Amino acid sequence: MGCLRRVGCLVVVLAIVAGLWLTQNKWMRVVKRSDPAPEVSADRVWQPLSPQAAARGKQALDGLASPRGPVFVNLSANEIASYVVQAAGGAFPASADSVEAAVIGDVLYVRAIVPTKDIARSGALGPLAGLLNAREKVSLGGSFRVVRPGLSEFKLRDVKLRDFSVPRGAIPRLVQQITKGKQTPGIANDALAVPTPTSLADVRIANGRVTLYKSTPAGRTP
Repeated sequence: MGCLRRVGCLVVVLAIVAGLWLTQNKWMRVVKRSDPAPEVSADRVWQPLSPQAAARGKQALDGLASPRGPVFVNLSANEIASYVVQAAGGAFPASADSVEAAVIGDVLYVRAIVPTKDIARSGALGPLAGLLNAREKVSLGGSFRVVRPGLSEFKLRDVKLRDFSVPRGAIPRLVQQITKGKQTPGIANDALAVPTPTSLADVRIANGRVTLYKSTPAGRTP
């Protein structure tokens, strides 16, 4: 115990504790090798977003509105994500780069490299903001829900900044910053509003793709 009475040794102990806390996501994955959670860093599944992909996504959505259109359509991760980022007013600031999307399990992920100050401004990062570089990789993971004809929401379930997971309770503050405080009636406070055709009845995410279903005359999905 004599060592702990000296300030220098106490500082070392505190530094070790802080290091373990800050890297808990990494060493917890080593301890919990049986954890079934998907590994979001599997680069082979990521696809870049582009205006062309957004146009293909919009074309597929418009096709559902046609009386002679298909009953359902499948979109790739970058097609639906490109459309969502455009339709939702931009989930990332204009200064973001390397924007990509992936479907992992039943979650659509979108990630980009953004200026840390644009995220820290919401206050959701707390003291972690001071530990980050000027630009960091941010990933948003979520699922879709059709709220009413003509409107859907992209509900955020998993937000990461570098290797840090943002607490669920802080996600609404990030959404407020993305939407500049504008709230759409019927949209959850941890979700982004996405205008969609009135013919869209359901959205399902699985097996690396997003499937959009058209409303049937009886008002039920196929």
